[in-house]
Amino acid sequence: MSVENTLSIIKPDAVLRGIIGKIEEYFECNGLKIIAMKMLTLSREQAEKFYIEHSNKLFYSSLVNYMISGPIVVQILQGENAVLKNREIMGATNPKFAVSGTIRSNFALSVEKNSVHGSDSIENAEREINFFFQSAEISQY
Repeated sequence: MSVENTLSIIKPDAVLRGIIGKIEEYFECNGLKIIAMKMLTLSREQAEKFYIEHSNKLFYSSLVNYMISGPIVVQILQGENAVLKNREIMGATNPKFAVSGTIRSNFALSVEKNSVHGSDSIENAEREINFFFQSAEISQY
């Protein structure tokens, strides 16, 4: 096992419903440390750039509009096999298929409003972390 960093986003629907703390508890209770965190509202240009790999998909425009609809919490989670562990904690993208007890099974409103985002690979984690954070903003412990 290796210690990894991964990006996590608490999406606008979860921020609006005031469940940031409940979601954070899932990460911390499952051995992931939060080593950087900030709240922000994405501009259209930022959201389009962040989700560029989905630009040819039908849901791209809707996803961008959703992600700029309100504040989000971006954070870096650290732990053993953090990318995979975070994906397991989040549950399936479609909450109908998410394992009981995961974030999405408990909090997601729909496939689009599924409350959280997490990097899907070590390579994407690095890209996504660099998109939102400068090295000085990341705690080392």
